[in-house]
Formats: sequence, C-alpha cells, structure tokens
Amino acid sequence: MSHSRFTHRLAQPDDIPEIKALMQAAIEINMRGFLNEAEIKSASETMGVDNSLIEDQTYFLIETVERAQTVLVGCGGWGKRRTLYGGNATKGRDDTLSNPKTEPARIRAMYTHPDWTRQGIGTYLIALGENAARLAGFHTIELGSTVPGEPLYKTMGYVEIGREQHLGKNGEANIIIHMRKSL
Repeated sequence: MSHSRFTHRLAQPDDIPEIKALMQAAIEINMRGFLNEAEIKSASETMGVDNSLIEDQTYFLIETVERAQTVLVGCGGWGKRRTLYGGNATKGRDDTLSNPKTEPARIRAMYTHPDWTRQGIGTYLIALGENAARLAGFHTIELGSTVPGEPLYKTMGYVEIGREQHLGKNGEANIIIHMRKSL
C-alpha cells in the first residue's frame, strides 16, 4: 500500500493534547469489534501517552492534508527502554535503556484515528519504528498488543511469546499479548 497520501514527523511535547484526543477516539471506537464496553474500560487503564517516547524522539505522528488542513490520523513509535507497554501512569514501568546487542527494542503506543482505519497507517507506523530500531542497532523488537491489535502484528510477522492478564478497576480482564520479531 502506498503511503504517499500520508507524511510522518516526530512528536513534540506541544502535540500531546492532540495525541491524547486521537488515543481516546481510537480506544473508544476501534476496540468495539473485539471487546465489550467493560473490557475496553479495563484495557484503557494500561494505555496513554508515554512522555519518554516523545523525549527520546522515537514517537511518530502520521498526518495528511484534508480540506487544506493538516490532520493527525495516527501515532505510534518504538522504544529503546525496557517498558513494554503503557502510558506515563502504567504500573510496573522500567524506563532504563535497553542494550541493543542483547535486548529488544519495543513497538509502542500505536493508534489510528477511527476515521482513518484500514488505510495502511498501522503498517506505516510499524515500518517506521522497525527501521529506526534497526538503525539504532537493535536485532529484535517486541510489543505488548491488545486483542484488537493482534491481527495487524501477526500480519507484520510478529509471533506471540506469551500473554498477561490484568484485572481493571472494574474487575474486567485486560489481555496483553507479548509478541516478538527479528529485525
């Protein structure tokens, strides 16, 4: 699929409000075909903006021009830290840097605006992250997928290596699928 309709750039701190709005829309709408409302609420507890990705300059914004306006249609990136998934407030974070020779990079915080799904944005984001991680010397890359994200990652060559289940504040299960790929 051609990405010529879209451009990418690195996220900046000033972009955070727009990123949060896109994430919220993606969580509320894109997950509906896979999870019920209570499961979506539980899953959203482990999602959100991770400032370290923006500070590390590893978080991409995908934009297009529509009616002479630049529109944010997707966001996501890669991490060189040990944290596998989650936003700033997610418990269990390990923000120490990974060793590219012995540890994996991470695909992180992937979201597509609901009006722009099925147009290659997720594929584009993954390619950007994998290429950047490869250039940084990493040989493998991992991610923590939601149930809705799993089909895309499988298509992109990621293999499941485990699953975690967390209970949300509402008592609903949140499944995180740990996946890996060689670069």
